[in-house]
Amino acid sequence: MIRHILLVCTGNICRSPLAEALLNRALTERGVTGVEVVSAGTGAWDGAPASEGAYLVGLERELDLSSHRARLLTRELVEQADLILTMARHHRARVDELGGEGRVFVFGEYAGREGDAAEVSDPFGGDLDVYRDTCAELEALVAAVAERLVTEGTSGDRR
Repeated sequence: MIRHILLVCTGNICRSPLAEALLNRALTERGVTGVEVVSAGTGAWDGAPASEGAYLVGLERELDLSSHRARLLTRELVEQADLILTMARHHRARVDELGGEGRVFVFGEYAGREGDAAEVSDPFGGDLDVYRDTCAELEALVAAVAERLVTEGTSGDRR
C-alpha cells in the first residue's frame, strides 16, 4: 500500500515543495485519502522557507507555501516512505544510498516519461518565468502521477 510519498529535490525550497502542494491537491481532487505527501532535499538547509519564486508561483496557483520549511533528506525519511519520487537521477542515487532502492523513481519516469524529459529542471536563481515553466512541468507530471496512483488504487505493484 502506498500511504507515504516522499518528494526529493536538492534544496527543498523550489521543486519539491511545489510538487508536494500540487500532489496533495491532485489527490484530494481525485478523492484519494489516507496518503501523506512530504518533501525533503539532498542538500537542504533545515528550516529554510520556500524560495521567493516558488512562493509567488504557488500563490498564482492558489497554493500556500508560506509555512513550508526545508528539511534535509535522512535515512529515517526514506525508511518511512512507500514511494519516493525525485526530481533528477542524482537525487535518486542519494535516496538509494539511504536505503530507498526499489521504492525510488525519477518523478518523470514514474509519470511515464523517458530520457532527459523525466527530470525536472531546477529553477533556483531563475526569474519568475523560469519558476512558472517549472511549475507547469510539475503540474503535468503530478496529474500523471495522481492518475497512476488512482488507477493502481495506491496499492499493489508500484513499478
